[in-house]
Amino acid sequence: MGLQLPKRARKLSARTGTAVLASAGLLMLGACSSEDQDQIRRLAMPVPATDRAPLIDDLWKGAWLAAMIVGVVVWGLILYAAFKFRRRHEDEIPVQTRYNLPIEILYTVAPVVMVLVFFYFTVQTQNDVLATASESGEADHTVDVVGQQWSWSFNYRNEESVGSTDETDDVYTVGTTAEAPTLVLPVGESVEVNLSSPDVIHSFWVPAFLFKMDVVPGRDNAFSFTPTREGSYVGKCAELCGVYHSRMLFNVEVVSVEEYEQHLQDLADQGNVGTVLGGSDAVTQPGREDQVHDDETSELGDAQ
Repeated sequence: MGLQLPKRARKLSARTGTAVLASAGLLMLGACSSEDQDQIRRLAMPVPATDRAPLIDDLWKGAWLAAMIVGVVVWGLILYAAFKFRRRHEDEIPVQTRYNLPIEILYTVAPVVMVLVFFYFTVQTQNDVLATASESGEADHTVDVVGQQWSWSFNYRNEESVGSTDETDDVYTVGTTAEAPTLVLPVGESVEVNLSSPDVIHSFWVPAFLFKMDVVPGRDNAFSFTPTREGSYVGKCAELCGVYHSRMLFNVEVVSVEEYEQHLQDLADQGNVGTVLGGSDAVTQPGREDQVHDDETSELGDAQ
């Protein structure tokens, strides 16, 4: 038989351990800056930057709340059983129970109910997030996003504010692995984003939008939203798409309507008029010919 602490010593040790853990937790919280405390309140989610992002944020927090409630119940039952049915004497053998039908029904039905509840709220949130920009289904602006190995092209479609002399009102901007492109969006106005790819599966992800969607060859995915907060955000491809996947970055600028219109006019003045559909067409556009490898020296224009 192994050595055991006296009961009084065990109780004192348990109390001391609890006090130490509680003190450490309070010290950690007290040492957090206001920014860190804000991150904790948001459960590490970015500050929402679109009208659809709060829906995802609510689902995320609701899932955490449900998980914590389940955790409290489970740990409570474990601690209750450990205390209630603990061995009180060295020679004591606990009562052996082979079946407990109510408990077995509970731990079978409860997880199924939890999954169904999570499924319901997830589908409801998904439908709200992917809803059209308006009842008519038409957004104020349309951007065709082309993801290809290994950068992005942004086509601003049917923009009446573009004062080009061409027959089209479409303008575009393209990026390379060496220079990330910038997607400019107007604050307070709805935007429809159409996603396409000429090669492999990519994924359009802007963390501040709390949203990402796959860019699948042969299938045009789309979503709508309204930017609600001006600022600069980062975007990236969230799907492993090849050797230079890590270089497939882009920036997002949410600006005023006036700045947005000026940006479109600047693109038209630079000659970026028309649409860039990807594939070989993108390689012929300015800036696409000389993409850069990770060593910053070799070209891969012929490799696309």
